[in-house]
Amino acid sequence: MSIRITGTGSYIPDMIEKNENFHQHEFLNADGSTINHPNEIIVEKFKDITGIVERRYADDQLTASDLGFLAAQKAIEDANIDPETIDYIICAHNFGDVKANTIQSDILPCLASRIKHSLRIKNPKCVAYDILFGCPGWVEGVIQAQAFIKAGMAKRCLVIGAETLSRVVDKHDRDSMIYSDGAGATIVETSDEEGGVIAHESASFTYDEAYYLFFGNSNNQDLCRDTRYIKMHGRKIYEFALSNVPKAMKACLDKSGIDIKDVKKILIHQANEKMDEAIINRFYRLYKTEVPKDIMPMSIHKLGNSSVATVPTLFDLIVNNKLEKHRIKKGDVIIFASVGAGMHINAIVYKY
Repeated sequence: MSIRITGTGSYIPDMIEKNENFHQHEFLNADGSTINHPNEIIVEKFKDITGIVERRYADDQLTASDLGFLAAQKAIEDANIDPETIDYIICAHNFGDVKANTIQSDILPCLASRIKHSLRIKNPKCVAYDILFGCPGWVEGVIQAQAFIKAGMAKRCLVIGAETLSRVVDKHDRDSMIYSDGAGATIVETSDEEGGVIAHESASFTYDEAYYLFFGNSNNQDLCRDTRYIKMHGRKIYEFALSNVPKAMKACLDKSGIDIKDVKKILIHQANEKMDEAIINRFYRLYKTEVPKDIMPMSIHKLGNSSVATVPTLFDLIVNNKLEKHRIKKGDVIIFASVGAGMHINAIVYKY
């Protein structure tokens, strides 16, 4: 018996927010002081570092659970299963449902329950719950799904990552340009086919690192001090990721028993192009091996950082031949890897 992803789906919002749209923003330093560069230079430097040219924002009438539902529908259809046979619905997110032009997070009921309701699943033994694990939430959801299956508690799970980060950003913070909205979903179940999840690695670094990402005040000191926005210590996150993510990926690959030369693709959380490239370079350096061409597919240029949705969306795009130059064929070994708030790190070695 193997544990495989048998269906994928994603929802990519239609609304495109291009870099040029930030030229009119009033960007400020964290202390509220003026940045002594024109926005055109700020935005161009941002693009050079992150690789982001544009990102997607959800329509006002949609929330994160709506995006998750739309992605889940596609995954269920792709797997060609009866949704009533799903044992667990695991939804990864960070901020719950945040309605457009509001500041309040809504997680009552949990997003997984809302998605189950929208899917019109009647079976009460289909357990729906949320997972808060930062950007690595979807990867961790897959790890939990395979654990349930191995324990005999489930045969089939729906794992979703959904987020509307555009609604929790401080528009006076340059980091607001990173974030986007979207959702990805997968069906994870037992299979008679070879492959599937081969090994996994997961860790939480909290002693010094817990608050590298946090909720904080706007850079605009005149705004309401009771309102909080997503904030990060970017340099610390960058250094943390470069130091720890390659090690976690290596530990996972070594555990799998698969040779580094047999890895065909690495699907890493779409956070920052330069950071992801540096992680991959350090990973291959641990094996004293050159980085293969086209090993790391990227969607961040057009989709931005949608947190828990980046990896499942990237996977869905590739398996449906919607990402230029990147294909996955039967038997290919791939690595899923992510890092994010907490600070959490995880990886999965998977044979397609």
